[in-house]
Amino acid sequence: MMEDEENNLLRRLWLWFLDFIETIVIALAIFVVVYRFLFQPHQVKGSSMYDNFHDGEYLLTDKVTYRFRSPERGDVVVFKAPQNEDYDYIKRIIALPGDTVKISGGQVFVNNTLINESGFLDARITTHAGLYAKEGQNVTIPAAEYFVMGDNRNNSSDSREWGPVPAANLVGRTWLRYWPVNLLGVIDKYPKN
Repeated sequence: MMEDEENNLLRRLWLWFLDFIETIVIALAIFVVVYRFLFQPHQVKGSSMYDNFHDGEYLLTDKVTYRFRSPERGDVVVFKAPQNEDYDYIKRIIALPGDTVKISGGQVFVNNTLINESGFLDARITTHAGLYAKEGQNVTIPAAEYFVMGDNRNNSSDSREWGPVPAANLVGRTWLRYWPVNLLGVIDKYPKN
């Protein structure tokens, strides 16, 4: 009788252990699928996107949208840094493949039209040219590349300095801010409107 109880207990422990392992394996598989193909967490580092994104905030990057549509002007994207792909940057798409960009007199022109940045930039901010996008010169964005800039133009290393970002470097579109909790919400393309 005692031996049957021991065997029964061992059998229940073994079944519990197998259930536990199965749960862990399923949870890890779901995590890997979500992380690899759907969403990826990122932390904002630095002040290049201030005043819309602050150092230390946590975002979820949507890795699915660009499988169904092309990136759009104004999208806030995470991408592998062109100079060192071990780092991810967060910037805003200013110009699309085939567009021409000109920075002149502190303003940004796309396809010879002054772009309206009031939805995400303070009106007092001016945009200075860089090594790649020189003052007053038109730059044509190559196919499958995007011209990106930080919202904090005076403290942003971006396409003005090192050129457009290849589409292959795009990780995805920022989708949700989840930390700090008081700023929890879906990320709007033009948050100041």
